[in-house]
Amino acid sequence: MQKGQLTRTAIIEQAFQSAARVGFEQLSLATLAADTNMSKSGLYAHFRSKEALQEAVLERAAERFNDVVVRPAMRQPRGVARLQALFDGYMNWLGATVTQGRCLFMALSQEYRDKPGVIRDKLVQSFKDWHSTICRVITDAVDEGELRADIDPRQFAFEMEGIGMSFQSAFKLMGRSDADVMARHAFARLLDDARAASEAASAHR
Repeated sequence: MQKGQLTRTAIIEQAFQSAARVGFEQLSLATLAADTNMSKSGLYAHFRSKEALQEAVLERAAERFNDVVVRPAMRQPRGVARLQALFDGYMNWLGATVTQGRCLFMALSQEYRDKPGVIRDKLVQSFKDWHSTICRVITDAVDEGELRADIDPRQFAFEMEGIGMSFQSAFKLMGRSDADVMARHAFARLLDDARAASEAASAHR
C-alpha cells in the first residue's frame, strides 16, 4: 500500500473513532487534523469535502460491521447456529471493545433522521442491508426446518434489532451491568418462539 493510501486509511480510521463518539456534525476537521498530525489542507488533499470524508467513514463502518458481525456468522452452518452467531456478533459490535459500546449507525440514525441527503441515503441503505442479512439467515433456517414455516423474517429482524437498541441504551446510557444478560434472555425467548416444534422440544431436553 502506497504512503498516500496509508495516510488516507489512517484519516478514515481516526474519523471513524471520533464520529462514533460525537457524530458527524460535531466531527471537527481541526481536531481530526491534530489527531492525525496533519493540517486542514492536508486533509482536504485526501478528501474533497467533509461530506466525502463522512461517506468514506460510513463505508469503513460497514466493512468493520461485516468483519465483526456478518462474516463470522456466515461461517457457521445454515440454520439456528448461524442466526445465533449473527446475534452474538451484533452484541459484540454494540458492547465490546471494537466500538467501545458506541454504534456509529445508531448514533447517526438520530442525527440524520430528518436530514435528507447523501449521508442519510447511505445510512438507510446500511440498515436495509443489515435487515436483509437477518431475513436471509432466518429464511435459510426455515428451509433447514429449524424455524417455523410461518415465521415472518421481517418481524423477527425488527425485534432482533430492537433488542440491540434496548441493550445499547441500557448499557451505554444507564450503565446497567446486567444489560448483556437481559438482551441475551430476550433473544433466547424470541428464538424459542420462532423454533419449529421439534427443535423447541429438543432445546428444552
